[in-house]
Amino acid sequence: MHDDNLESDNSNSKVDISALPFSQACENNKQPILGVLQTELQSSSHVLEVGSGTGQHGVYFAPNLPEIQWQTSDVISNHRHIIAWHNAYPASNLYLPLAFDLAHDSVPVSSHLDNSYLNSSHVDKPYDVIFTANTLHIISWALVERLFTLASNALPVDGKLIVYGPFNENGEYTSEGNQRFDAMLRAGNPDSGIRDKEDIISLANAHHLQLLKTYAMPANNQLLVFQKI
Repeated sequence: MHDDNLESDNSNSKVDISALPFSQACENNKQPILGVLQTELQSSSHVLEVGSGTGQHGVYFAPNLPEIQWQTSDVISNHRHIIAWHNAYPASNLYLPLAFDLAHDSVPVSSHLDNSYLNSSHVDKPYDVIFTANTLHIISWALVERLFTLASNALPVDGKLIVYGPFNENGEYTSEGNQRFDAMLRAGNPDSGIRDKEDIISLANAHHLQLLKTYAMPANNQLLVFQKI
């Protein structure tokens, strides 16, 4: 099965992690993802995280990216998990989740944006980065298409869409683990499954999003950085 295999760590020993909703994959991949974000977000200021899940990524990334405003979002049913992590690990640049269901919602606008920002030229494009991890293989292809449509519309020119997860290369699995993981996904939901990277790049190009860089990540994952052109 596809899985991340680094050791878990947490810097706040006063919090009982066992009492919080927990994803081992998020705990394992947060450090390598952060390393990329610290490079890729040097000229960015406002990130929308799509599919924040348990909330583990946001509480780790935000304090380690102090110049970034990190806005979480997800379907309503996941908000209690994200809020629990935010309560345990608050950060001044980390914001509680907005409701965002790809099936029918538009990109949500952060309520913390001040009037001067909303009255500026950024009014229709408040985010300069959209980040999502381990989502494209869970949602249907139709929702993958909708994500790229919404991201393209929401981002300004030179804004970035950053996607983390497993991808096939040239129609082939990159590992036996990914092949088993894909079979498990499709057995549970035939509309899910590991996506071919070439299909993702083609979809991105159709929405004025150009692949800027690919980072190889642990456990046969990749992080794809697209830029709005």
